[in-house]
Amino acid sequence: MIKVLIADDQMMVREGFSVLLGAMPDIEVVGEAVNGIEAVARVRDLAPDVVLMDIRMPEMNGIDATREIAAAGTATKVLVLTTFDLDEYVYEALRAGASGFLLKDASARQLADGVRVVASGEALLAPSVTRRLITEFSKLSDTPKLPAAQNPGAYGELTDRETEVLVLIAQGLSNSEIAERLVVAESTIKTHVSRILVKLGLRDRTQAAVFAYEARLVTPG
Repeated sequence: MIKVLIADDQMMVREGFSVLLGAMPDIEVVGEAVNGIEAVARVRDLAPDVVLMDIRMPEMNGIDATREIAAAGTATKVLVLTTFDLDEYVYEALRAGASGFLLKDASARQLADGVRVVASGEALLAPSVTRRLITEFSKLSDTPKLPAAQNPGAYGELTDRETEVLVLIAQGLSNSEIAERLVVAESTIKTHVSRILVKLGLRDRTQAAVFAYEARLVTPG
C-alpha cells in the first residue's frame, strides 16, 4: 500500500482527495494537515510515502514544508498541488525537493497515477509540462540556483556517460527509455542515476532535471 498524507488548508480539497484516493486498492490516506508546520510534523509521525502538498497555506507554506521534509532525509516524496502549471512557486517547490506537481483539477485517475509515479521514484511526473516549467524559470537570471548549479564545475565530477544520462533525465525520459536509447541494461541506468544524485548532492530525478537546466547542460527552449 502507498501511504499518502494530504496537506491543504481547504477542507473540501482534503476531503475530496481523500475520498478519491481512498477508493484505490493500492493507496491508503494515513492523515491530513492544514498547514506546512502540521505537514512536517505528520510526516515525522506517520512516515507517508507521498505528501500531496498545497503551496499556499497559512503559518508555513508548502515550499518551506517541502524543504524541511527534504532536509530531514526522509524517504517521503512530495507531490505539489497547484491551480495552474506555469507557477513560479511550483518551480521553487521542485528546487526545494518536491518530486513533481499536479493540477488541482486532475481527474481521479491522474491523481492516483501521479501518486504512484512519485512513490516509485521512476520518472518525472508529467515530463512535458515539468520541462516547460523548468525551462521557463531556469532562464531567468535573477532566479536563485540550486547550490550545485551555482558551481560551474559541479558536473565536472560526472563521467561522460553520466552527463549523457543527466541530459536525458532532463528531457523527461524514464530509466527504461534511457536504457533503450543508450542500448544498455536498465539496471545500469539506475546505477548511473544513483551516482549522479550522490555526486551532485541532489535529492531525486526532478532536482537532477532542474540542475541540468540551471547549469546549462540543457539549453532552455
